Amino acid sequence: MGGSRKKLIMVYRVIGIMSGSSLDGLDIAFIQFTEQAKHWQFEILKAECRPFSGAWKERLRDAVSLSAREHALLDHDFGHYIGEEVNRFIEQHGLEYNVALIASHGHTTFHLPPRATVQVGHGAAIAAETGLPVVSELRAVDVALGGQGAPIVPMGERLLWKDVPMFLNLGGIANISINTPGAYIAYDICPANRVLNMLSAKAGKEYDDGGRLAAQGAVNGELLARIEALPYYHQPYPKSLANDFGTDVVYPILDAAGGRTEDLLRTFTEHIAGQVCAAVEQHAHELGDSPSLMVTGGGAFNSFLVSRLRDLLSPMRVRVELPEENIIQYKEALIMGLLGVLRWRDEPTTLASVTGASRDSIGGAVWNAGS
Repeated sequence: MGGSRKKLIMVYRVIGIMSGSSLDGLDIAFIQFTEQAKHWQFEILKAECRPFSGAWKERLRDAVSLSAREHALLDHDFGHYIGEEVNRFIEQHGLEYNVALIASHGHTTFHLPPRATVQVGHGAAIAAETGLPVVSELRAVDVALGGQGAPIVPMGERLLWKDVPMFLNLGGIANISINTPGAYIAYDICPANRVLNMLSAKAGKEYDDGGRLAAQGAVNGELLARIEALPYYHQPYPKSLANDFGTDVVYPILDAAGGRTEDLLRTFTEHIAGQVCAAVEQHAHELGDSPSLMVTGGGAFNSFLVSRLRDLLSPMRVRVELPEENIIQYKEALIMGLLGVLRWRDEPTTLASVTGASRDSIGGAVWNAGS
């Protein structure tokens, strides 16, 4: 036989689901992934955020105070809720018989690495509701191997955007990924949208649209120094944050300081921008001239925060770039879908260089309730 054999093209159509710590709602994305010779491409075919009701926000927000029995019931109930929402999504978009797999991150309630990490929204319940195979519990194996279990998205970033040197996700927690010549590094930087939203509630708003309130405030230097003195900011990576660091440690410091809400928002916005700048500064010199930083997550729509990032990173010649809106909003759901595919293929889903685990691992439990 003459000539070279054509390399096999694999196509996967999956749903990725993310419930972030900012409690905005359930992100559901239907994605087509194409793989040929370890080169991955994707297309987000349908995506939407289904806002949580007040009752669901309250249940998820208060999960850390539940008894073991009540927490188990929340895990069960939230799994069935996710499954019901996926069924509605499939029906509304005419996706019947098009979805091969569901990958759900769940909602983090307890994050206590290297001993435990818990995401509610049981995969078995999702599988029972949808009749589709489900991958869940994506962080558990990494934590069992001594890792942080977070950030979890770098494997997807490395496969889908090989040429981007730095990624910043501004969700409930801000985290960064940096593709240095020596290793792929990623870690949680600081609380972000969850605390900004809590401060905005003091002004009767669900969130600070575009950072307009923060832009009207002034930085409280003493308060900023008090937050930046917290021990987490002086720990080396790998490291990761639980949601309660923002809600139970950082927010009470801001709240106790009193004063105008605009000033508190401005001060905390400066904190986020400053911590991101400090993280980038450690590695920018390794990434060549004028490296880019791709910013995604709800905070990318906060134009004031993005402008502060550009101001602080400009002296380092770092370019702050915003991708298309679908990627800004649904990047994490997209990557959950890819991690589900990798688990289905028995390929690694986590990077030990990121989490500090003893080795890369294939994470995720697989549930199949049949149709």
